[in-house]
Amino acid sequence: MTAIFITATGTDIGKTYVAAALIRALRAQGRAVDAFKPALSGYDAFEGSDAAVLLAALGRPASDLGQIAPLRFAAPRAAPAASRLGDKTVALSDLVAACRARMTPGKVLIIEGAGGVMSPIAAEATNLDLICELKTPVVVVTGSYLGAVSHILTALEALWSRGVAIAA
Repeated sequence: MTAIFITATGTDIGKTYVAAALIRALRAQGRAVDAFKPALSGYDAFEGSDAAVLLAALGRPASDLGQIAPLRFAAPRAAPAASRLGDKTVALSDLVAACRARMTPGKVLIIEGAGGVMSPIAAEATNLDLICELKTPVVVVTGSYLGAVSHILTALEALWSRGVAIAA
């Protein structure tokens, strides 16, 4: 396994904390691991950001921000909407290429999506489309709130319908 995609039933569910815990666990086992957040919205400062949490788990400095999160948008919106505010376009093919470029034999790459399984991640593409292009197993994170069972079953059904391997 060269990559695991961390997705969720929605935003602010805990993907980053699960990704960081997985990174720490793999490092504790002596495994080579890296992290990648292809699109990061709502980025206004390094401290407390998803990228900061991932870099801390990796034991790497803030100067590696661009390697972990190359696309950062200030607007707290889905990546396509946030990117349009900056006159940019986020294309699925670019995200796929960026993720694949980070995959290294012998090293587990933890890829953290943005939002939930069906959240837009690129122009006319969702996290599910990115997952399917990458052909990576996924970890699906959910909360413990009223409606969570329905949300996780809906997310799993969407993933299963496209033949995605669920790691956890």
